[in-house]
Amino acid sequence: MARSRWTCVVMLCASFAAAAAKDEARTKVIVLGVDHAGQLVAPADSPAHLAAFLARADPDAICIERSPEEFARNSYYEFTYEIQDVAVPFARENGIVLCPVDWQPSAEDARLGFDLDLSSVPEVRPESGYQQFLSFAEPAQLRRTLFHADNPDNTQRIVHWATTPAVKAEHDLPRRMYLYRTFLQAKRLASAAKARPGSTVVLIVGEFHKRDIESILSTDAGIEIVQPSALGNPTRSELAAAWRRDHYAAIATFNLLGVQADTGNIDHEYVGNALISLEKHGQTPETRLLQARAALLAGRMGAAEAIDVYQRVAQQAGTAAFTWTGVQDRTRLDSYFDPFGNLTVRQRALLEVARERARLGDADQSDLRRKISSELSTRQAIQLAAYWDRYISGSGQTGG
Repeated sequence: MARSRWTCVVMLCASFAAAAAKDEARTKVIVLGVDHAGQLVAPADSPAHLAAFLARADPDAICIERSPEEFARNSYYEFTYEIQDVAVPFARENGIVLCPVDWQPSAEDARLGFDLDLSSVPEVRPESGYQQFLSFAEPAQLRRTLFHADNPDNTQRIVHWATTPAVKAEHDLPRRMYLYRTFLQAKRLASAAKARPGSTVVLIVGEFHKRDIESILSTDAGIEIVQPSALGNPTRSELAAAWRRDHYAAIATFNLLGVQADTGNIDHEYVGNALISLEKHGQTPETRLLQARAALLAGRMGAAEAIDVYQRVAQQAGTAAFTWTGVQDRTRLDSYFDPFGNLTVRQRALLEVARERARLGDADQSDLRRKISSELSTRQAIQLAAYWDRYISGSGQTGG
């Protein structure tokens, strides 16, 4: 009888030990939902917030929204600033494994379903619609926080869209592809987690996908879903340690030189602090151009004064390039947010002279356009002409 009791005790202890071992082997999965490139306009969701969050999470792997095939070619979506400019450098600096988890249809399937190649950028980007220049026009987007997507109320509209078929089935491909894509993202994330039992894996993904991914993985016994907000907000010291010069340059360039300036929706304090931090690394023609543009947009400088600054910058800049441009295809003139993103500092200064002269009533700036165009490739010159009419001499020019 005593032996039987001891046997039961041993078996019970073994059962508890097995259960404990099973819990210990569960992989913590943290899905951080982001607004792609929103870090460039939202002070409470800055590049430093993301980098500091990753440092606090201390993951064994960081999964990113890019397909394995494209990642192997060192290719990223243009607009995923948070990935190629924050998460990937962070991972490589700290020896953390990167796991691409996205899926996208082949070019043939995309043309069959949408009558276009989803990854192909038109020679001249449209003013609106698919492949337009990226901007954030809503004031609420500037107030976004790091853990915005953790609140289900903030993603409810996405859930509603994903669970509501189109009225006509022939128009339902975007929703159906979203569901399939998100399912495969979840499965690739699960694979990365299972390859690292007992570790921590962070996924950085567009907030559209967060809830569905978590739902798909919620019944996986080997995975523990942890909300990013459970880690807490980064401290001031953590943020200070996370900032990089490139972050400041990206914030200033995106808000001041891209079409974001056309929206008028700029957190001038956020941009101003970025410029102050940039200047601490040294005053350059680039910083002088950006400072003049910031003062102009904030109403602290008039067009005539700005023209004087830009002309001096053009004389001093030489062949200097901008610190950060977001340009992926160097044969193009534009980036995903700036029609003129691939110009040098000197060329950009001349363009800004033309913009401000046009604002003062001198619409014919063909001399400056020819001067800049003569230094570009044929492809870039054609794009310059198209964007010039739209943003410099046309009605789309940015005011001060």
